Amino acid sequence: MRVLVTGATGFVGSRLVPTLLSRGHDVVALVRDADGYAAPEGVSVVEGDLLEPDTLPPAFEIDGETVDAAYYLVHSMDGGPGYEERDRNCATNFAAAASAAGIERIVYLGGLGEDREDLSEHLRSRREVERILAEGDPALTALRAAIIIGAGSASFEVIAGLARRLPVMVTPKWVDTLCQPIAVADVVAYLAGVLAAPETAGETLEIGGPEVLTYAEILRRTRRQLGGGLRIVRVPVLSPGLSARWLRLVTDVNPYLARSLVEGLRNTVIVEDDRIRDLVPIERTSFELAVARALTDSPNAQRPWLTTLRGIRP
Repeated sequence: MRVLVTGATGFVGSRLVPTLLSRGHDVVALVRDADGYAAPEGVSVVEGDLLEPDTLPPAFEIDGETVDAAYYLVHSMDGGPGYEERDRNCATNFAAAASAAGIERIVYLGGLGEDREDLSEHLRSRREVERILAEGDPALTALRAAIIIGAGSASFEVIAGLARRLPVMVTPKWVDTLCQPIAVADVVAYLAGVLAAPETAGETLEIGGPEVLTYAEILRRTRRQLGGGLRIVRVPVLSPGLSARWLRLVTDVNPYLARSLVEGLRNTVIVEDDRIRDLVPIERTSFELAVARALTDSPNAQRPWLTTLRGIRP
């Protein structure tokens, strides 16, 4: 199968491309800067920009052959002014180009969580992108995940940084919100696996790891792997705004990312529909193993977190 991957240079896309190759697919990568992308051998690289619709058609037809399926792995995790409009325009342009090319399927990785009015701003944007892609002619397979555990995951790198440097945390009660984290290897396995499961076309499927944990447990168990204990002190009042400011004070995280992370903590994100387990059976990675791999692979694994945490020395 010939497959197009957008977001091929990103956290998930960079892992998906070699997996697709290993499964015998022909892979086309759509990137904004072809010279800056070290493509694996055998990958066809097309330069284009999702905000410039005229640049997209060449990605859907290589050597006279149209791609069969396309992965949409693009979103503005770090936010910033106007990110919702940018994501909306990117999805609209992509869906139009895919429809015009006549491809059969789009696979999208979105965020896990119930559809309700008090969703975080970021999750609402993810849902909007999902709706836009579903309105196109290709059948959409939408996979929804919570926190993805892996080196390079913005959410996990912040969690690991906090767990490494702060033996005591004063936090609001959102640390008791339930979450179902998933290893990046499992996300990639599901993304690749749906291509071989035609019954997943047109479906929205939830993916998660084998354990449901509170954010407090995620922090404690991550710190335990780093060789220490963690005491969490809950306070009755600490608004999302104040929490985001605290995160920015302690870390160098982008202020918009800090806000989106904290806003997302108020929503329970656990798998309610586990049909994917039968449609794409995989052996799921334990939380401990996922964290161990992430900490080993992290570029910060062998050096102090001085680039991440301000004023706190080892």
